[in-house]
Amino acid sequence: MSVNDSLIFSTAGANPSDADAPTEPCVMLVFGASGDLTRRLLVPALYNLACDGLLSENFVLLGTAIDALDTESFRARMSDDIRQFHTRQSFDEAAWSELVARFHYMPGGFGDLKHFESLKSEVVRLDLLHGARGNILFYFATAPKFFGLLCENLYLSGFKGGTGFRRIIVEKPFGTDLASALQLNRDVLAHWNEDQIYRVDHYLGKETVQNLLAFRFSNGMFEPLWNKNYIDNIQFNVSEVVDVQNRGGYYDSSGVLRDMMQNHMFQMLAYLCMEVPGSFEPDAIRNEKAKLLQSVRVYSPDEVDRFTVRGQYGPQSDDAGSVVKPGYRQEKDVNAQSSTETYAAARLHIDNWRWEGVPIYLRSGKALWKRGTEIIVEFKKAPERIFRGTPVSALGANRLIFHIQPYQGIEIQFQAKVPGPRLNLQRVNMRFGYGDAFKASRYTGYEVMLYACSHGDATLFSRGDLVEAAWRVAQPILSRWSETVPEFPNYARGSWGPIEAEALMDRDARRWHEVITEDVIRAVPLFKDADRFLHEQIILALRPEQLAAGEVVIKKGDVGREMFLLVRGTVEVLDDAGHVIKELSDGDVFGEVGLLTSMPRIATVRAKSAADVFVLAKADFARILRDNPSFAESIKRVAAERYRLVLETEALLTPH
Repeated sequence: MSVNDSLIFSTAGANPSDADAPTEPCVMLVFGASGDLTRRLLVPALYNLACDGLLSENFVLLGTAIDALDTESFRARMSDDIRQFHTRQSFDEAAWSELVARFHYMPGGFGDLKHFESLKSEVVRLDLLHGARGNILFYFATAPKFFGLLCENLYLSGFKGGTGFRRIIVEKPFGTDLASALQLNRDVLAHWNEDQIYRVDHYLGKETVQNLLAFRFSNGMFEPLWNKNYIDNIQFNVSEVVDVQNRGGYYDSSGVLRDMMQNHMFQMLAYLCMEVPGSFEPDAIRNEKAKLLQSVRVYSPDEVDRFTVRGQYGPQSDDAGSVVKPGYRQEKDVNAQSSTETYAAARLHIDNWRWEGVPIYLRSGKALWKRGTEIIVEFKKAPERIFRGTPVSALGANRLIFHIQPYQGIEIQFQAKVPGPRLNLQRVNMRFGYGDAFKASRYTGYEVMLYACSHGDATLFSRGDLVEAAWRVAQPILSRWSETVPEFPNYARGSWGPIEAEALMDRDARRWHEVITEDVIRAVPLFKDADRFLHEQIILALRPEQLAAGEVVIKKGDVGREMFLLVRGTVEVLDDAGHVIKELSDGDVFGEVGLLTSMPRIATVRAKSAADVFVLAKADFARILRDNPSFAESIKRVAAERYRLVLETEALLTPH
């Protein structure tokens, strides 16, 4: 078995539907049933539950919204949408037909109390018809401004009384700042109890996020290391390739701090860093999450300036200077002078015994160089001095990486000896992938939330004090940013983000750990059709470097010994007279021939601006091919087809 394979002899519960009971019987009353959330996420989630045998036969859905639909037209619309948005490999017509037959609809306004009285009568009828046992699940798939009104009218129309449970699921964002979050809590709790309110964050429905708890508290070899004595720093990264995608009107009043950090990322932070709970009871876990968020330092204005960075993407231009993709300020429904951030990075401090002095770094942004959500736990390095007198000049850090999306899994990076007579070390990894280990269809994240709520399990839902604690951390940052005028735009589309984010780490003598995915390597022509295991070997061998503006990267006539993957910035290809003949930018690759042969470089390459690159050294590449001879034959074919190079195997495997 190679170090890159995860060996799983057996997987108990690989198909959860074999062991899990279905949801509790209930009438699910959805407000905003004609909207995007319902058709894209809620209905596909219900369909997944039904296909997996996890949806009660006594479940029925009643939708309501202002749209003038009836039950028949609502079912027809949902039937069209499910074929577009379902997440399974194939569509189960029989399962859908059975589910959609339990969908009903009544049009009406949220402020019309008579409409609520009619809804109540219909819920009673459907309850008797389908045997829902008096249970009602209210889902607010609406803007937060309606939450208080809906809670009040549900109470006034008599929904709170009766047999069975009454549970309300409310969507994010739960407030736009601390004051609005406090008011929203008062509004929803005016007539309903805290244990009836389920504040949903679909991020917590992702298997890898839930696995943070299982990983920490079921594996005795990690918990003793989970503290300031062994961990150097923790990094949370949520990187998106997409821009605001016609959501400029919403996003311009939100920004990445509200949209991503204050909720999703703070929730992941709480799971990863909380103290060990007394049990897995919902309140035991939520109590520890609340304590953790309450331990995060609330910044002064000066600390906001020192420990946070914000950015906004600019337009993308072609070689002729024409704009091919707009900047954020040119997006539809965005203010032309907008100061809304599309990128944010921060260093947080957790002031408790476990984490004192351990920097917690968060960053997230849109229109970046890759898509990926990862948590990187970087351990303190071993003493390098014990390796004096050996070829080992430096030690890398051990890392534990949680891949949240698009790849779901857990990876451990450590040092191992390279085969041979001398003591040389190489970074290797062990990786567990959900897709390799478990048989499961890709879920939307809402399945787990709906299932848990039906059983009264509030573990994955935010309590009021959790929401308030998160806003108390975010509010000083929002307030300080509103007082200062940023110099936007300050990062290019497809880049790593603003250079100030690198400076944030440089002050701590640390670097962001860039998680390279197969998608990035597959974009390199030389490796496009290569084997997956070669991709993984290449990823491990890449080393990040930063280039200063004006720095010569490649000099004509020098023997080539590496290839460069340009992630952020611009480099210039120069002729003999020093004139620019070509510019390369984010995502471009150069120096491939130097990786394949030891021929002199045919041109000079110079950094036009500060740039970030990944470097693949010929020595590392040759070692990978020697260990995997079949890869060498594949690379020879690509070299002949793309670069017109006829290579001998011996030359390809030569490290110099």
